[in-house]
Amino acid sequence: MTIPSKPEYVGVIRLTVSAIANRMGFDIEEIEDIKVAVAEGCTNAIKHGLDKNFYVNFLVSRSSLSILIKDDGKGCNPSQIQEPDLLNPKEGGLGLFIVRSLMDEVEFTSEEGSGSIVKMTKHLGDDI
Repeated sequence: MTIPSKPEYVGVIRLTVSAIANRMGFDIEEIEDIKVAVAEGCTNAIKHGLDKNFYVNFLVSRSSLSILIKDDGKGCNPSQIQEPDLLNPKEGGLGLFIVRSLMDEVEFTSEEGSGSIVKMTKHLGDDI
């Protein structure tokens, strides 16, 4: 899906992923985790995507749901992303940390000048 970089579209993606996850058999708690993680990923794409569209792909298998969110922003050096200081929280900088805490697998790739991609996966059934 190609999505305009506007916050009002995050709800559309949340509804879409909720419907897909429900149809696959995820429980309510897992669906809520997926929705929060996807909203964080979309918010980052909007924030860092330089007012361009961003892209969302849903990859459905028998045992997992993967969501790929890509932006065409300025990108970054992933090694420079620091873990947040949870004892002294500040606004911003928690998005990827939240996604990693809610999903089973998270891959983040970015290159300066080429945008960023986050792929998040939730496995169906037993926790891995």
